[in-house]
Amino acid sequence: MPIGQEESGVTSGVKFVTSTVGNTVGGLTNTVGGVVGAVGRGVGETLEGATGSAGRPVARGLADATTSVEDGANKIANGVKRAGEGR
Repeated sequence: MPIGQEESGVTSGVKFVTSTVGNTVGGLTNTVGGVVGAVGRGVGETLEGATGSAGRPVARGLADATTSVEDGANKIANGVKRAGEGR
């Protein structure tokens, strides 16, 4: 930190709390997104395996939709983490 720009104890404390909360919420969002994506891909694969080519469009659509949810959750989580770090 440049000379003469030290943070007060209150500022440091607020940054610590917001960083901790941001990292916690971001981590949980990543976890939920990962679970949704993985479950969707698994169900899609199972559906396609059970129905063959007849169920392929629905299975792939489900997998794509849940992967999109996972990607969106990851972006939100990263944004929350950056906000918590003051960036």
